[in-house]
Amino acid sequence: MPVGAGDLLRHRSFVLFLLSRSLSRFSSQIAAVAIGWQIYALTGSAFDLGMVGLVQFLPTALLVFVAGHAADRFERKRVMQLCQLAEALTALFLAVNTYMGWLNEVQIFIATFVIGIAGAFESPATGALLPLVAPQGSLQRATAISSGAAQIAVITGPALGGLAYVFAPSLPYAIIVAFWLAGAILTGGIHTMAQAALRPDASSDDDLFAGVRFIRSNPAILGTISLDLFAVLLGGVTALLPIYARDILQTGPLGLGILRAAPAVGALLMTVFLARHTINSHVGLRMFQAVIVFGAATIVFALSQWMWLSVLALALLGAADVVSVVIRFSLVQLATPDDMRGRGGAVNFLFINASNQLGQFESGITAALFGTIPAAVLGGVGTIAIALLWMKLFPTLRHVEKLE
Repeated sequence: MPVGAGDLLRHRSFVLFLLSRSLSRFSSQIAAVAIGWQIYALTGSAFDLGMVGLVQFLPTALLVFVAGHAADRFERKRVMQLCQLAEALTALFLAVNTYMGWLNEVQIFIATFVIGIAGAFESPATGALLPLVAPQGSLQRATAISSGAAQIAVITGPALGGLAYVFAPSLPYAIIVAFWLAGAILTGGIHTMAQAALRPDASSDDDLFAGVRFIRSNPAILGTISLDLFAVLLGGVTALLPIYARDILQTGPLGLGILRAAPAVGALLMTVFLARHTINSHVGLRMFQAVIVFGAATIVFALSQWMWLSVLALALLGAADVVSVVIRFSLVQLATPDDMRGRGGAVNFLFINASNQLGQFESGITAALFGTIPAAVLGGVGTIAIALLWMKLFPTLRHVEKLE
């Protein structure tokens, strides 16, 4: 029997999961605004903005298989808690050093690297925990609601981060210390279904790389996560937002927060729709259509000289992206056995981080070489081209009809 959105929101462990995940997302978005603005204020360099993404991605690339194995070997909510505590301590370091006037770009990069390590372990554990919290048959709707709750944090987080930075550069970091600590407490109250154990007859090497082999053998899953990788790698404009805010749209830290929140507004509206109306047919084709819209919205944003149009384009970009997120996450989790969800999710997270963090690096490099606006336009065009090419390369994904 289908589980409605109202029933899910009365499920205690699911609500605790939503709150904890949202607080982590809230903290990450505030940190992104504060770190991006500080780096650009200290160096004035598009290249250094891109380096922030690269530094945050490196731990994921180095630890992906270990993190996935940890999510399957240990209790997932405990892994989440430890990561949230580590992130809170790192934010405390940033807050104190910023307040004392000691913080420099090297320290920011080190702190970003530590946050990246915690995120590398937290994300696979979080993704693999959701199927153990959501009632059977409700994963697509639970994913949409979870994405929507996180997007509320993403909407308010950047705006609050920009506003807090105006009052004091150390204030955003003090706020996220409290939120990450609160998230760790909420995570401890989650009760889950039994977590499947790793097979005792499997070698450690097999354990570590089982997720890679599984995804490689499933064309629909491989096509889904690789499409997201290359589309967002080319089309992401997040790293360029400080440049657009200060130099093109002539706004300040609060305007930067609004720009960073705009995709989440569109994403939230879409998740509200998807929570009530699940995608019941042609899901593969819908994903390709969403990526094409994502690329087109990127081009509009790249060329815009008006704040209202830039915000509107980013909101449309966010709405298209969440369709991809719901389809990708549901497809991967439903097709993966529970004892391998951590390792499969870790590979998925590697692809996501490669698209987001390496996308920031790519944006910074191309902006430094060709200019900000040409780099963003090329990214949007490249995203559309990738979607059209992937429709030919992965017909299995294009013909996926249903998720649940």
